[in-house]
Order: sequence, then C-alpha cells, then structure tokens
Amino acid sequence: MTFLAIDVGNTRLKWALYQNPHPKAALLAQGAEFLENIDKLADGAWATLAPPTCMMGCIVAGDALKRRIQEQLEIWEVEPHWVVSRATEAGLTNGYDYPSRLGADRWVAMIGAWHRSLAQGPARPMVVVMVGTAVTVEAIDASGRFLGGLILPGHGIMLRALESGTAGLHVPTGEVREFPTNTSDALTSGGTFAIAGAVELMVQHVRTHCGAEPKCIMTGGAGWKMAPNMSREFELVDNLIFDGLLEMASRRFKEEIGTLRI
Repeated sequence: MTFLAIDVGNTRLKWALYQNPHPKAALLAQGAEFLENIDKLADGAWATLAPPTCMMGCIVAGDALKRRIQEQLEIWEVEPHWVVSRATEAGLTNGYDYPSRLGADRWVAMIGAWHRSLAQGPARPMVVVMVGTAVTVEAIDASGRFLGGLILPGHGIMLRALESGTAGLHVPTGEVREFPTNTSDALTSGGTFAIAGAVELMVQHVRTHCGAEPKCIMTGGAGWKMAPNMSREFELVDNLIFDGLLEMASRRFKEEIGTLRI
C-alpha cells in the first residue's frame, strides 16, 4: 500500500513516495518541481514511479493549480485527497476561530511537529516555525491545543517590498551582521532580525501563557538560513509537512482501509 505525499507551497511542489502510509514508512523516492514546471511531472519524474496506492496532499494555492496537479496524477488510478484543516485531528485541537480556514500547510506541519515532540519525551508547549515565501509562527500548549499563530512576509517579500517602495534602493545579496555597515548587509540583516524578533516574542508569549519553556521546531526551505540567527536553539526539520501527512494518513486510512477513502 504505497503512499504518495505532496506538499504544494507558493514556489515549489515537493513530493515523496513511501512504502506505506505510516510515520515510520521507508522512503522510496522523492523530488521537487517549481510550480511553473508541474505540467511535466507525468512525463518526467513520475513516469518511472510504481503507481501509488493512495495519496494525500497539502496545497496553499488555488483550485487552478490543484487541477493541474490532478491532471498529472491521472497517469495512475489513485484518487487525490487534499487536506482541509479540522477542529481536531491526530491529538491536536484547532483553536482557530473557523478551524477549516486555517491554512492546510500550517495544520499539517503542527501535527508533524507535535508527534515528533511526543516521540522524544512527554508533551510540552511548542513553537513551530515555517520559513518560506511567507513565515508562520504557531503556538501549541502542552495539551495539544493550537493557541494561535503569526503570519508575516518571508525574507524575499520584505526585500522586494523595500525595493519597490523606496526610491533608489536596490536589493543586492548581503550578509547578516550584528552592526551592518553597508546597504546590502543592512537589508539582509533587517529582514532576518525582523523574523527572529517575531519568533522570539511568540516564544515569550507561550512561556508566559503555559508556565513552561516551549520546544521550538523550525522547517521550510529557508529554515537553514534563519536557524543560526535565532537567539535560542531550534530543532531544524527538513520535511515537517511530510511527517504530518504520514501521521494523518496512517490514521485516516486505518479508519476506512476497506475502501481506501479519506
């Protein structure tokens, strides 16, 4: 019962084929494509894959992109299932005002982080950070309740906004410095520290609210750039959304294994 996990962000589609829908399943193959190239998947990276038995995906883009992906999936007889955030799932309670409106990527990443933490020891409060085109900073208490979270621009969006809104300011690549002495470093450092400051404030909020030091996990394509600039230790996880999809799929498919429906 092979399982295809798909994570569609704002820039890339990442996929992974597992031996079965289980958190400890063996990884058989994986890859990534920029969104402008996803129409080539069926004739490219997916052409030589063994047909998956089941599939679950997480997508932040609109229906048009989803249809393009589903067209590529037609090479196999697999029904696509896309995550919609629920009020409760896999031990987490969704504290959003309207649970289904919480971004699926945020929900899946939190589920992955929660179960990763439980595998390492007793339940504790958490701060989960995804650093990509946008940045999300989520707070979870020790009972598994999502308290709320922040959304802020990613580093690239911040720099492009400055470039378009400030006369004569261009965006070269700089370095992160404590005391920048040129414009390139000032821009790069400013964006990095803005994200770090938002994360640090959320950590303080969780510590005060829960009365305990939170475990901090960071993921996302730009997570490796941010982690060294944080004021506290973060566990850096490459594919937290895949971890969440595996956890969710193991439970949902088990519920209705006879029909392979979610």
